[in-house]
Amino acid sequence: MTPASVILTALVLPLAGAAAIAACHRLPNLREAVTLTTASLLFLSVVSLLPDLLSGAQPAVSVLQVLPGLAVAFAVEPLGMLFALVASGLWIVNSLYSIGYMRGNGESHQTRFYVCFALALASTIGIAFAANVFTLLLFYELLTLITYPLVTHHGDKTARQGGRTYIALLIGTSVLFLLPALVFTWFTAGTLDFARGGILPPDLGRGTTMLLLALYMFGIGKAALMPFHRWLPAAMVAPTPVSALLHAVAVVKAGVFSVVKVIVYVFGTDILAGNTEWLIGAAGFTILAASAVALHADNLKRRLAYSTVSQLSYVVLGAALLAPQSLVGAVLHIAAHALGKITLFFAAGAIYTASHKTEVSQLDGIGRRMPWTMAAFTIGALSLIGVPPLVGFVSKWFLMLGAVGSGQYLAVAVILASTLLNAGYFLPIVYRAFFRAAPAHEHPHGEAPWPMVVALSATAAGTVAAFFFPEVFLQLARDTAGLEKR
Repeated sequence: MTPASVILTALVLPLAGAAAIAACHRLPNLREAVTLTTASLLFLSVVSLLPDLLSGAQPAVSVLQVLPGLAVAFAVEPLGMLFALVASGLWIVNSLYSIGYMRGNGESHQTRFYVCFALALASTIGIAFAANVFTLLLFYELLTLITYPLVTHHGDKTARQGGRTYIALLIGTSVLFLLPALVFTWFTAGTLDFARGGILPPDLGRGTTMLLLALYMFGIGKAALMPFHRWLPAAMVAPTPVSALLHAVAVVKAGVFSVVKVIVYVFGTDILAGNTEWLIGAAGFTILAASAVALHADNLKRRLAYSTVSQLSYVVLGAALLAPQSLVGAVLHIAAHALGKITLFFAAGAIYTASHKTEVSQLDGIGRRMPWTMAAFTIGALSLIGVPPLVGFVSKWFLMLGAVGSGQYLAVAVILASTLLNAGYFLPIVYRAFFRAAPAHEHPHGEAPWPMVVALSATAAGTVAAFFFPEVFLQLARDTAGLEKR
């Protein structure tokens, strides 16, 4: 197969998988086998594009000419490849986890759940491989619409309310900010095709540049930059595998991926020099404010949700600093956060399935009854704090190098302070789990179903492995930042 046909295959596979899953709705074992098979084939398709990309090629294919100069088109470049690798790889373990969770909790509408998951991954691959802003926006909006049934899966009043917040904020920011930014870019640049160094004219003007940047940054609502972040904690009404999809695999990663893509391939770092101070401040505020909320949240999923809001803005901060090393850190943090946060959500879902506990204050002694789950949780937490030998340390290290190298000491202070806050809201959970006794009256329980334990153990192991073997991610990040391979 040619690289262009592999790109199309990667887009079509999840669609075909969704159709096959729907056809198997009366045969749960076959339905879930189809899910795992589709996820595995998608990952292999994405990986098969990697050698060509690393050798300097950038495969591309145009599918549909909408207007002259406006096409639905796809191209593989380093940043998109990293996002596609993360999303397709984690879909495999999320699918395995979902089997244990959905059966263990007797969830209804399981076929719809797996179908929407497959369609969400099709949209995610479309975002990752988008060759222009129009294609990116098209699949970005499709991802919002497809994940809405997942957010409202339980169908009760709370789920519907969370779903309304989710859809209103994400669609609203796109219509009010992102769409005008796209139209302005098209008329100003004469193209929407992504290009290294940017596509905007150098004489755009400081005020216009800053306004356009603001439209893009707040229009990309999935990046959860405050004050447009409330959709993310509102979406916690969804089942835990959906939370993992939202917070680690697809939705929020589509947001921060789009932020980096726009800064590098629409604006370019040269035109933005001196125009991102406000964005550095907004990202720094989001990091610290969301961490403060997480620090006081007793509900475990709420704590993890606000942790995600904070961690996403590390990526925004690294991109806004414009330094090559900080861009490397921003791209690496897309992968590092995905591995760490999916592990934490998997652990939260396992705790709920085995013990029906949802609050941090209920977790005394749970590490002795669920040692695999809480060991994985500890690894994920330490990675997001930035402790070696875990991959979160690597991304934070590059973010610090970029901040120090560019003389942005406010950013340095934000990273250091937020690291302490990360420790403040994660380590008490670990302490409760392993160093406090369980209540004497508590009914004993063990681990969650084995597919859940295998999945969370695999992602925890990946968090460690990515520290010792970061070469592929690091090269893709360095290529995105325009650095030569060392």
